Amino acid sequence: MPKLCETGTPLPNVWMRSALSHARSFARIERRMISLQVFYEGNVQGVGFRWSVRHFAKGFDVTGWVRNLLDGRVELQVSGEEDEVRAFLEGIAQSDLRALIRKRTENKLEKPVTARGFEIRHE
Repeated sequence: MPKLCETGTPLPNVWMRSALSHARSFARIERRMISLQVFYEGNVQGVGFRWSVRHFAKGFDVTGWVRNLLDGRVELQVSGEEDEVRAFLEGIAQSDLRALIRKRTENKLEKPVTARGFEIRHE
């Protein structure tokens, strides 16, 4: 049975295909995936920073990991829908952790982060 418009007349197939194509395009825009590498500098080691970030990540639909670096920085890599990743990073920036962060550097990654959930790495 053909689809009907508000007046009860059948919708042409062209309109149906166009509407479906538009809906799919909109869904792709809304689900734009992103992967980022973030370096934190400041008093970020030996204070529970990684644990707090991992705990904070549980409230977001992101995957990734966080680890200490030998130079005193903390590296975080995260993947997910762009809005979710941005909200996660903004949440870190607005949390109590902000007092420990002196500088944040962000780089886009070409490939998604390989992780199960959100992990603390000890590499």
